[in-house]
Amino acid sequence: MTSGVEVLAVPGLPEIREGDDLAALIGEAVRAGGLELVAGDVVVVTQKAVSKAEGRVVPEEPLGKGGWVEHETKRIVARRGDLLIAETSHGFVCANAGVDASNVAAGFLCLLPEDPDGSAERIRVGLRSWGEEVSVAVVVTDTFGRAWRRGLVNVAIGCAGLPALVDLRGQPDAMGRVLEVTVEALADEVAAASGLVMGKADGVPVAIVRGVSFDATAAGKGAVEAVRPPEEDLFRESPLQAIHARRSIRAFGTGEVSPDALMEAVRAACTAPAPHHTRPWLFAALRSGPAKRRLLEAMAAAWTRDLQGDGTSPEVIERRLRKSDALLAEAPVLIVPCVRLRGAHRYGDAER
Repeated sequence: MTSGVEVLAVPGLPEIREGDDLAALIGEAVRAGGLELVAGDVVVVTQKAVSKAEGRVVPEEPLGKGGWVEHETKRIVARRGDLLIAETSHGFVCANAGVDASNVAAGFLCLLPEDPDGSAERIRVGLRSWGEEVSVAVVVTDTFGRAWRRGLVNVAIGCAGLPALVDLRGQPDAMGRVLEVTVEALADEVAAASGLVMGKADGVPVAIVRGVSFDATAAGKGAVEAVRPPEEDLFRESPLQAIHARRSIRAFGTGEVSPDALMEAVRAACTAPAPHHTRPWLFAALRSGPAKRRLLEAMAAAWTRDLQGDGTSPEVIERRLRKSDALLAEAPVLIVPCVRLRGAHRYGDAER
C-alpha cells in the first residue's frame, strides 16, 4: 500500500537534439538540481524529449501535416473538420496519430517514437550505467484527449521497470467483496501525476514520481500491454467509425470474392441519390491481371497529370503512385462505376 507519493520536477535540461544521450542529460540535471534518484523511483520523460533524441522530428514539407498524419495512421477512427482521431502502428488511438507541432521549430513536426517501450528501457539501463546505481523505472508520456471527457491528460505510451497494468481481480475490496473486473492502469496513473509538474508551457520534460508501490518483477512487456485488443473494444465498430474506415483501406483479404458479395456491394452503391429516380450507371468488375493492370496504368497516368498540374514535386508524385498502385494491385476485384448517358434527359444547354 502506498502511504504517500511525491512528484518532483527535474528542471535544467537543455534543448534536446537528435543523438543526445537522454539518460546522461537526465542524470546531470538531477544532480545539478540537488536531487537524487532512490530505489523505486519512477523517472517520467515526455514523448517530445524522446522523439527529439531519436530523430523523430521531420520537416513539415513537402508532405504537409496531413501527409505526415496519413503516414503515421494505421486506422481512421473518427474525423471532424481538420481533427482526425487515428490509430497508430503502436495501437494508440489519439488526435492526428500523434503528429504534433508544439515545442519544435517552425516548419517541423514531431512524430511519436517508433518503439516507446524500447525507449523507456534504454533510458532505464542508461541511468544505471551512467552512474545512478539504483533500480528505477521509466515511463514515457504523451498528452491524450479522452472519450466522453474534456481536457487532456498525460498517459503512458512506454514504460520499463514497472507494470503498465496491475491485476487486482480475485482480491477483496475494503468491504470484503471479491474484485472481479478491476485492473489498475498503474503506468497511466504515474503519467497523469507527472503532468502536474510537466506542463507543455513549463519546459520541464522530466519528473520523478516517488513513493509508488509496485512489483518490478511483474513489469511485463511495457505500455503496449495497456492497449485494448480489438476483440475487447466495444466501440471499435460504431456506425460513424465504419463509414470513415471504409474510406481508407489499408489491406485486402486473400480469399475469393463471391458473386453474391459483389452484387451486394453494387446494390449498396445504388442507394446513392440519382436524378429523376433513374440509375444512369453501370458497374464493371475487373478480376483478371491484364485488365486490372491496364486500368491502373491509365489511372496512374491521369493522376500524374493532375499532380503535375498542381505543382507537386516528382518525389511526392512517385511516393503517392507507388503506395496507391501497391494497394490496388492487391485487390482481388476492382469495381469500376461508369456513367451511362443512354436515356438521359435532354436539356437546352451544354452544361446540363
